[in-house]
Amino acid sequence: MSATWQPKPARPAPTHVVGVWGWMRQNLFATPSDVLLTMIAALALYYAIDVVLHWAILDASFSGSDRTACLKDVQGACWPFIDAKFGQFIYGRYPDAERWRVDLVYLIGFVGLVPLLMPRIGWKRANVIFMLGLFPIFAFVMLTGGAFGLVPVETTDWGGLLVTLVVAITGIVASLPLGILLALGRRSQMSIVRSLCIGFIEIFRGVPLITVLFMASVMLPLFLPDGVNFDKLMRCLIGVALFSSAYMAEVIRGGLQAIPKGQYEAAAALGLGYWRVTGLVVLPQALKMVIPGIVNTFIGLFKDTTLVLIVGLFDLLGIVQFHFTDASWATPETHITGYVFAAFVFWVFCFAMSRYSIFMENRLSTDRD
Repeated sequence: MSATWQPKPARPAPTHVVGVWGWMRQNLFATPSDVLLTMIAALALYYAIDVVLHWAILDASFSGSDRTACLKDVQGACWPFIDAKFGQFIYGRYPDAERWRVDLVYLIGFVGLVPLLMPRIGWKRANVIFMLGLFPIFAFVMLTGGAFGLVPVETTDWGGLLVTLVVAITGIVASLPLGILLALGRRSQMSIVRSLCIGFIEIFRGVPLITVLFMASVMLPLFLPDGVNFDKLMRCLIGVALFSSAYMAEVIRGGLQAIPKGQYEAAAALGLGYWRVTGLVVLPQALKMVIPGIVNTFIGLFKDTTLVLIVGLFDLLGIVQFHFTDASWATPETHITGYVFAAFVFWVFCFAMSRYSIFMENRLSTDRD
């Protein structure tokens, strides 16, 4: 009588294949050329970390009330400069007693934006209505004042991160729907609509943003009736939104062209009209495919907000540069420290948008296992 066959227990994978050593063997030391490149990269990384560590921490100044705190034999970051001017970098010349209004707008905007970006949280329609309908009115009233007993604050007193966020968020929110309409208009069967959309897109794509800002700030008032004028910030917001919408239209048009013709035919076979086909079938697929391009346009727009300095608006980078002229903080490291601070703030926002883009791509991917 033969013995019953029993499978042997699974043996663990070899140590040179799994774990930290297995990963390093496969990715860093697989071939002699990989070993050489790994050693070069390790030396470069060590040198970079050593330089940054000494400049930012070991040789840096962390306390002081003027330039004397940053004048040392060993040059390092002048962090007291950032601490002394931090309020200006965030609020500009917004009155100190009224900065709580800006903080409240930041807080309400963050509280409303986070659940809007998290797919698992419900009440999306109410959240969208609040963020696109009620919050802009609330933010406008709080920041400008003049109502409900709030002290009026002119936009000329705004600056720093406040101006950067206002210009970037307004441009992002306005450019997406305008870009969709322009992309649809460029593909329209109506020749007049198609020609107007093509002309608008090509004109704004053919000129630099600085030119658009100059036109909006200097030339636009010349075409308005006597006594009619717009705030300088409002004119810049309109120029940035129109400029960005032209680029957004081309990104979305690429997604529309990638939709197979069978999708249109299947939707038409169900008896759907143009707008229902577009809204229910075509646009959801097109927007999903061009998420990287849309976010790339948003990131470019966020960084282009620095150009508003050309027309006299002090964004974050502009106000950092403005304070370089303060003689009480004139040191060799003040400029570098200010630019590093501004670069870090821009990097945080741009990196957050990039990571959220990757998250949405993975979530909406239809080829996942």
